[in-house]
Formats: sequence, structure tokens, C-alpha cells
Amino acid sequence: MKIKTGEFVISNADYKTCPAPRMAEYAFIGRSNVGKSSLINALVNHKNLAKTSRRPGKTQLINHFIINNEWYLVDLPGFGYAKVPKAIRAEFHDMISEYLLNRTNLMCLFVLIDARHKPQAIDQEFMHWLAEKGIAFVMVFTKADKLGKVELAKNIGSYKVEMKKTWDELPQIFITSAEKKIGTTEISTFIKNLNPQFKEII
Repeated sequence: MKIKTGEFVISNADYKTCPAPRMAEYAFIGRSNVGKSSLINALVNHKNLAKTSRRPGKTQLINHFIINNEWYLVDLPGFGYAKVPKAIRAEFHDMISEYLLNRTNLMCLFVLIDARHKPQAIDQEFMHWLAEKGIAFVMVFTKADKLGKVELAKNIGSYKVEMKKTWDELPQIFITSAEKKIGTTEISTFIKNLNPQFKEII
């Protein structure tokens, strides 16, 4: 799928005031500093669509973008950033969980994971919660260009080994690099193939 246009629509703190669910929607989420905004910008070929920052925790609202006038891309707040006050973290948690549980046009959630690190408990717990709630998601390993092929394969392999201890079937996995645009074609194709199914669930 060729992405021709991407435009910011609106930011919200409540799923109830998000755009009417008349188009397929795909949301991106991950721990703070996972490279979420950079990957979104690489995916849509727009350097500044999603706001990037050297300060983790920059995204604090549900941000909607319309792509090709056909589907929504949603940039969700990052989680697990220790320097954000507990009260604000709790607000983020409620905002995100309410969105994920109630957004009827959400086709898939892209859970971003930093490929440079070993399996993190916070990621594992979040994905288990998604599975328990029946929320469709895929795993997206980011910053793949920061590792050699052997180390990258080792890290992703360790994730698979850890997850197979409790998962009957693993989610689909994408390996990406925003800087090198690795994996962006695969993700856009995945979205293209899912879009026609939207009419079946509205």
C-alpha cells in the first residue's frame, strides 16, 4: 500500500470524544522511548506527523491521524516511564484501557518493543492483558538497525522462548527500524490486507 497522505485530526483524553468510528483504525503503543513516533513517521513517509522528542513520555493523549483519507492511525501514550508522577501514570492507564476496550473500529494494536533489550515484565504483562480482553495485537520490534544480525536474532529468540512458556500461539511479529525503514512495507501491507475486513465488524 502506498501512503500518499497523512493528516493530524484530533487529540483526546477520552475515547468517547474520538472521531466517529466510521473507518478502520490501527493504534501504536509501547514503553516510553521505544521509538514509536519515529516509526509512525517512517511508516507514513512524513518526518513530523507524530511528534518526536528526546524527552520520554512526550505523548500524553490519544492522537488520531487520517491516512489516505481511508483509515485512522492512532498514536497512544507510552507506558512505564518512571519519571511521570504516579497520578498521571494512573490517568494514562485508565485512558488507554478505556480506549482499547471500547473503540469498536480498532482493527489491530501494534505493540512496540525495543529489540535491544531482553524480555521486560511490563511488556509481557500488557500483552497478557490484551489477550485476556480479546484485543487483537501484533508485536513490533523497533531499532533493529542498532544490533548486529546475530544479536538481533538472539534477543527476539529469547522473547519467543519466554512467551512460549505461557502462550499457546505467539502473535505475529514485525522487525523494524525507523531510521532504515526496515519493516515499514510489511506493516503497511498488513494494514492494507486488514482494511477490507472492517465492513464485516461494524
